[in-house]
Amino acid sequence: MWIKKLVFRKILLLLVILVLGGITVLGCTQVGGQPKGWSGVTMADGTLFFGSMKGKLVALNKSNGGRLWEVILETPKSSGGFGCAPASTAAVIYGTPAVAGDLAYVGGYLYLRNRAYGKVYAFNTTSGALRWVYPRQGNLDGSIVGGLVVTGGNLYFGASNGKVYALDAETGDWKWDFPTGGEIWSTPAIDRDTLFIGSFDKKLYALDVTDGSQKWAPFETEGAIASTPVVYNNTIYFGSFDRHLYAVDATRGNLKWKSEIEAGSWFWARPVIFHNIVYAPCLDGKVYALNTDSGHMVAEFDLGSPVSSSPVLVDSLIIVATEEGKVYSLDTSNNQERQIADVKELDGEELVVYSPLLASEEIVYVHAQTKKYGSRLYALNTPTGVKAWRYPPPGSK
Repeated sequence: MWIKKLVFRKILLLLVILVLGGITVLGCTQVGGQPKGWSGVTMADGTLFFGSMKGKLVALNKSNGGRLWEVILETPKSSGGFGCAPASTAAVIYGTPAVAGDLAYVGGYLYLRNRAYGKVYAFNTTSGALRWVYPRQGNLDGSIVGGLVVTGGNLYFGASNGKVYALDAETGDWKWDFPTGGEIWSTPAIDRDTLFIGSFDKKLYALDVTDGSQKWAPFETEGAIASTPVVYNNTIYFGSFDRHLYAVDATRGNLKWKSEIEAGSWFWARPVIFHNIVYAPCLDGKVYALNTDSGHMVAEFDLGSPVSSSPVLVDSLIIVATEEGKVYSLDTSNNQERQIADVKELDGEELVVYSPLLASEEIVYVHAQTKKYGSRLYALNTPTGVKAWRYPPPGSK
């Protein structure tokens, strides 16, 4: 098992180096000639929205997984040359879409002439019709890996050019941007009038949502920050590539505690907090449960496979999916773990799970990536692990 974990960490490190260096895994290594991606799922008014591995924003009926509409973000263009990659590819979707009012927003990762770029799209939630794109012409000089957040009439996101952006959510007009010192893969966390986000420059930033000004000097760790922070009781909780979990005062930016334990690998996924316990998944295959006030470890769950998918809370259960497709419930009342499903065995397909989970009532939605067939979205009953439905349905290509 330790060999498998070591190999995974080396592969993930290579992926980070490739992307940070402006090199993409698209082109010759595409799935069926199409992009990859690990978009999460979001829900609004009974409709699920997620980005497929074919570069499409898909809208599904929550109850049965029936497709309402889908739209491809960008149409590939031929290079006319002898290279394996086209002159431009369809947009890859890594971040979870956001929904507000009658618009669904998604960020795209585009690969053009050996460089990565980004673009934001706003679609009508009912029809899938394009409302606006940002920038109006061309693309951002950095790709979009993290998710988007909409609040107070503004849309916020980070890009790999190191900037945090704020757009008018209705029109897509630029409002402000703020430069950090490194690439941003994290999704912003917003609490009242403050935006918190981590950067690959090893710092956590606190910005005023109105104008992008800094609330306090950036808090610095010893590793890059890709994990999306969580705000709880005026404290920001987040993990770092230095293999520690941090608690930072949200008002002043000073350290409350740094975890005594040093994990076996990076903290990538967003933690979950319940009853003053922070549950932090790690790429070492464990979920660490720490007291939110002191940082002392309460429990440790070894799931045997890296966890890059952000977990969710269902009643008093923490639902976690490992990279190899096993889904567990962690009982917060007694710190007992139970495997409730193995999505790899549901259809007998080779797959991985990197995408954040989504839960609604007793259903958890798991977006898995398959090498041969692309995206598979599963709706699972959390008490039993029974599959309610799958998209695309069996028999579909």
